[in-house]
Amino acid sequence: MYLADDKAANIPPELIVSESLPDSPQLQSALSFVAEKKIRLGDRVRGHRAKWLELARTNAQETLQSRLASKQSMLNRFTSLQANLSLDFTPERIECFDISHTGGEGTVGSCVVFDQNGPIKSDYRRFNVAGITPGDDYAAMEQVLDRRFTRLSKGEGKIPSVLLIDGGKGQLTQAKKILEKHQLPEIVLVGIAKGISRRAGQETLFLSSERGSREIAMKTESPGLHLLQQIRDEAHRFAITGHRQRRSRARRVSNLESIPGLGPKRRRELLTHFGGQQAIIKASEEAIGKVDGISKKLAEIIYAELHNID
Repeated sequence: MYLADDKAANIPPELIVSESLPDSPQLQSALSFVAEKKIRLGDRVRGHRAKWLELARTNAQETLQSRLASKQSMLNRFTSLQANLSLDFTPERIECFDISHTGGEGTVGSCVVFDQNGPIKSDYRRFNVAGITPGDDYAAMEQVLDRRFTRLSKGEGKIPSVLLIDGGKGQLTQAKKILEKHQLPEIVLVGIAKGISRRAGQETLFLSSERGSREIAMKTESPGLHLLQQIRDEAHRFAITGHRQRRSRARRVSNLESIPGLGPKRRRELLTHFGGQQAIIKASEEAIGKVDGISKKLAEIIYAELHNID
């Protein structure tokens, strides 16, 4: 048995269990050794401790029931999706991709993964997109999917049953091209595009086939539609978070990188001294000149560049 020091320190001197354990002496000894103090296991308790035990048992039962109900609900959604898409199998793994940027800046692609138990967050991935025309969502989606399935062809990850794309026919076309490139025709390809009002339940769904893509209809109360909406929303959230982080990082250093004579070491000195780019912008020329490695002349250049002074 091994526990990190901080976790070992949190072991209470007495653990109350619901029934007598056959190896209780050995377990007590092991816990006492790890915690470096005497630990006792108690199973015959009365009064307030018996009430604690009953409360713990009730909480455990309710938590288990809730998790089983949630699992069954997710399985029902997958079964419903199978019927909605007229599939001869129940999907086991769905991957959804989305693209996020602001005016073409800091483009990030996201991949979220769900199975019949819910989201598999350890399989989530983000992709920083580069080398495309800013704002070209089709090119961004093509790049992200190509990178994802190139990794898959090298044995990284599992093949999804369904590939869900946040977008319409154009995005679906890019996805189909990538699946053909990597020889993955068995993956079911679905597009989910927001309606004119962009309200939940008014999405347009497209199913790709050898003859192109066709629109499919799902009832607003369909568990299968709710599943696709949930996965799409999660991909959107994950993409936006990544985009904001990338944009924030870029803006922290972009203005400083363009200043002549200000190399990486001096940029670090400035950022460390002031704590961030916004504080540097607010600083006076004299304050900038007091930073180690920044001469009076360089401070003048930095101040002028940050305030657009000719």
